Amino acid sequence: MLTVHHLNLSRSQRVLWALEELELPYQIVRYQREPTMLAPEALKKVHPLGKSPVLEDEGTVLAESGAILEYLQETRDPEQKLKPSDPQARIQYRFWLHYAEGSLMPMLLMKLVFGSLGKPPVPIGIRTVGKLLGKGVQKAYLNKQLATHAAFIESHLAQNPWFAGETLSMADIQMSYPALALLARGEQGEMPHLTAWKKRVEMRPAWQRAIQQGGPLDFPGT
Repeated sequence: MLTVHHLNLSRSQRVLWALEELELPYQIVRYQREPTMLAPEALKKVHPLGKSPVLEDEGTVLAESGAILEYLQETRDPEQKLKPSDPQARIQYRFWLHYAEGSLMPMLLMKLVFGSLGKPPVPIGIRTVGKLLGKGVQKAYLNKQLATHAAFIESHLAQNPWFAGETLSMADIQMSYPALALLARGEQGEMPHLTAWKKRVEMRPAWQRAIQQGGPLDFPGT
């Protein structure tokens, strides 16, 4: 039996979605974030990094969303439902699998951190300076970078209904967390193509089942 160590309001929602798309049986071990929004120490008993998601499969313990999704596709997807067969689509598939955490998510995390420098748990004595620093970095660098990423994603989805082409793939599942976080921030103006992609995702029964299993998906700092 596959076991998902699932943290609320986290990227582990992607693993639940993948499992539902593949119609695989699994069990969930649930964890709640601390008041600081950090993962609880209990997760370190499962994997040394103490992060979620973690997948257990008959003694094999895997961390990192992308690695887990690729593992599931390679070991539990004999019909290749979630990996395109077209060579050009596979290039896109590989790119978006890595882009999600390698390029887009770091920008969103930096936005979250710098947007929080004027708030607890930052010590009260330096919050004013922290707020000014955070706003400065966002204005000078982060906002421009995120605008570039938003335009890039919009341009791609203007020509493709899914990230790897004509059909849903693990690339969409991997992109779901940062793409939805980008939309939730609402700072990039209208993104009609990404919004249309979001609607296609939310119409999928597997997505709906994953939300029922994992709980509402929300994004800190939005």
